[in-house]
Amino acid sequence: MATAANPAMNGAAFRAMLLRGIGVPIGLLAMLAMIVVPLPPLALDILFTFNIALSLLIVIAVFTVRKPLDFAIFPSVLLIATMFRLALNVASTRVVLINGHTGPSAAGHVIESFGEFVIGGDYAVGIIVFAILTIINFVVVTKGAGRISEVSARFTLDAMPGKQMAIDADLNAGLVTQDEARVRRAEVRAEADFYGSMDGASKFVRGDATAGILILVINIIGGIAIGTMAHDLAFGDASRVYTLLTVGDGLVAQIPALLLSTAVAVIVTRMSRDQDMGSEVAAKLFGDPRMLGVAAGVLGSLGLIPGMPNVAFLAMASLCGGGAWWAWQRQQRVAAEPAAALVTPAPTAADSKELSWEDVRPVDLIALEVGYRLVPLVDKAQGGELLARIRGVRRKLSQDLGFLISAVHIRDNLELAPNAYRINLSGVPIGESVIYPDRELAINPGRVFGTLQGIETRDPAFGMDAVWIETSLREHAQALGYTVVDATTVVATHLSHVVQLHAHELLGHEEVQQLLNAVARSTPKLVEDLVPKAVPLAVIVKVLQGLLVERIPIRNLRSILETIAEQASRTQDPQLLTAQVRVALSRQIVQDIAGMAGEIPVITLEPELEQLLTHSIVSGAASPGLEPGLAERLQTRLAESCRQQESLGQPAVLLVAPALRPTLARFLRAGVPSLHVIAWNEVPDNRRVRLVATVGR
Repeated sequence: MATAANPAMNGAAFRAMLLRGIGVPIGLLAMLAMIVVPLPPLALDILFTFNIALSLLIVIAVFTVRKPLDFAIFPSVLLIATMFRLALNVASTRVVLINGHTGPSAAGHVIESFGEFVIGGDYAVGIIVFAILTIINFVVVTKGAGRISEVSARFTLDAMPGKQMAIDADLNAGLVTQDEARVRRAEVRAEADFYGSMDGASKFVRGDATAGILILVINIIGGIAIGTMAHDLAFGDASRVYTLLTVGDGLVAQIPALLLSTAVAVIVTRMSRDQDMGSEVAAKLFGDPRMLGVAAGVLGSLGLIPGMPNVAFLAMASLCGGGAWWAWQRQQRVAAEPAAALVTPAPTAADSKELSWEDVRPVDLIALEVGYRLVPLVDKAQGGELLARIRGVRRKLSQDLGFLISAVHIRDNLELAPNAYRINLSGVPIGESVIYPDRELAINPGRVFGTLQGIETRDPAFGMDAVWIETSLREHAQALGYTVVDATTVVATHLSHVVQLHAHELLGHEEVQQLLNAVARSTPKLVEDLVPKAVPLAVIVKVLQGLLVERIPIRNLRSILETIAEQASRTQDPQLLTAQVRVALSRQIVQDIAGMAGEIPVITLEPELEQLLTHSIVSGAASPGLEPGLAERLQTRLAESCRQQESLGQPAVLLVAPALRPTLARFLRAGVPSLHVIAWNEVPDNRRVRLVATVGR
């Protein structure tokens, strides 16, 4: 219907799409035509002017983009610009050799102007100027840019695994969403592709510089030969005319080539992070009054020496001194603003009121205390990102665990070390560490290819070896295989790990009631018949807490409640109800442990040991009645088997009898936390079991 209603608009859209699709091929064909079809001098003037304008636009674009990936098409633009300039060289060479005997204007006014005005009509000067420009382009700019491109491409490719691991760590910690992680992975791949392309594109520029030298020599020799033999010019006249035209043609092409080489060097020397290059240069060179003051002093001293150009040195010293004074005044104004905000207000009448029960505040369920140097991390006005990261951690954990994680209360604590932080749960410290906001943490994931200089430490969340390094060493550390994160990520990951370990302590009656209210909106009869008719709310709380202790999410709350409702008439014991719920959630449990693999590698106990442990559990005893030596050997051997499985990249699973599972799970939770203890009846029918180890007495 839309097509019939507005055919003109659709036709215009189709033509625009067609032009976009064939625009580049048409441009390439036009370049080939320039090589084959003779061009008049006026067309050469227009194309040479366009070539200079295009080079200027590319240089300006390189300086204005905030990061190299914003100009990801730069290698292709560089190739097209180089091909365009070489095609112009061929076209101008044809005109110079055919019509050069008629005079300096034979190849157009642009080449004539460069031959007459820029080098003063002296072809010897022109050759020297051309040689100097070529040396600058070929030896200095192009060679340096090519080397930087090569090294950047190699280090970027080597750093890809570390960057991918950092993204996965942020995703697992809830610091980024799936969409944000997908975008960051795409940026990592695009960065590797970009620097790989720049490594090849730098060879275009180097080859272009070499071609410029060869074209100049060939044109001079060919022009002199044609002028003397075909047009009967004297050798001196032919040398002067054709050399002047050739040098003018070479300068017209060499200046845009130098601009493009500079653009390549600028974009490969830029940092990968988002930054405004103009502002950064101004801030680093002219923003520090000390640097300007020292420069003013040195220039002023040189200006006072007799025989030196006193006026020039003293004038520049005055400019630097004025800039230093202006920068110092600006710093004083900026420093005065926070000081004014920290002025303590005068006490009011409300401060002298009597105490009441409102002044007795309950203990925060989750609290984060920070030293005074870490306050900027939680202050939005100072660019702190920790609040946003903690919000992401809460969102991720709430989605994974199945209930709303309580808010994290953050406050400063002068009793802590300046760079220390502490995580409290119900007022009790459960984790603390020291971080450095001006550094980044390079974590050793198990296999790295070198060492780093910095402050050696351990990752506070998982205890892995780590080093606090300078920010400038980030890419080098990633290339060596380290996973590099900033201080904010370290705190957020530590908080996420601690909350996961103590999730059962965060789930109380109020949270369970909110979960029941949510289920009641979709299945009201289930909740109505269950609580409090079949079981009290306290039993539901205990069952859900028992699941969280075993690292089982409670997202599938409907299945959990249905299982409790079925078993409520037989028992009200939370431990027995938890065992039945585990059987109902067996597919989820095994899926979280082994993934989609159809075969589960398991560790078992020898029959004699399992029988001994089963008999030791008498009337629901809280722990197996083992003598200390046997208990220690059992824990040690299970820990060794667990490490062997983890070294193979497989989960460590202990398969035992149903009656023994709860007791062994509690016994091994502290000593072997990564070992999953499951019962025979918790293995789904569609999964096979593969025995990998048997532990005995």
